[in-house]
Amino acid sequence: MNLTQIARKTIELSFKGKTLELDKQTKEEYKEKRACFVTLTNKSNNDLRGCIGSLIARQELWKDVQENALNAAFRDPRFTPLSESELDKIKLEVSILSPSKKLEYKDEKDLLNKINHKMGLVLKKGFYSATFLPQVWSQLPEKIEFLQHLSLKAGLNKDAWKTADIFYYTVKIEEEKS
Repeated sequence: MNLTQIARKTIELSFKGKTLELDKQTKEEYKEKRACFVTLTNKSNNDLRGCIGSLIARQELWKDVQENALNAAFRDPRFTPLSESELDKIKLEVSILSPSKKLEYKDEKDLLNKINHKMGLVLKKGFYSATFLPQVWSQLPEKIEFLQHLSLKAGLNKDAWKTADIFYYTVKIEEEKS
C-alpha cells in the first residue's frame, strides 16, 4: 500500500466509523519519523479542497499520513467537512517534508536571491507562523507576491516577511493518478 492509498482508505473507512489497520509490511516501510502534508483537490477543476500537515517529524510517516488525511478531509477550517459523495471527485497528494532549515539572510534582496521554486517556506514572527508547500509557487510564481501572501496567511501584514524568520524545506510528492 502506498501513501496516497493509506490516505484514501483512512478517509473512506472513517465514513463507516472504522479505522484503517495497516499490515506489518506497510508499517515497516513507512516507520521512519517524517512530517507530511495531505492535500485534497477537486478532480474536475484542480481547486483545493483541503490541506493539512505537520512541519515537524514527531511520529511514524504512516501515522502522520493517516492523521493528516483525516484533518485535511474533515478539519481544514477553510472548507466544510468532506462528504462521502465527494470522495470519488477528489484527488489526494502526500508531500513528505525534509527537515526545515533556517534561511540566513542579510536583507530583502539577499532573501529573494536565496529562495527558489523548489522550496517550501515557513515564515515565523513572534507567535505567528505559516507555511506554503513548494506546489504553491505554481499559483504565486513571483517571489515578493509569494512572501506577501505567506505573511498574510500568518495573520501579519503583507510586508512582515522582510523582518521575519524564514525556514525552508523540500518535499517528495506522491500523488494519485487521475
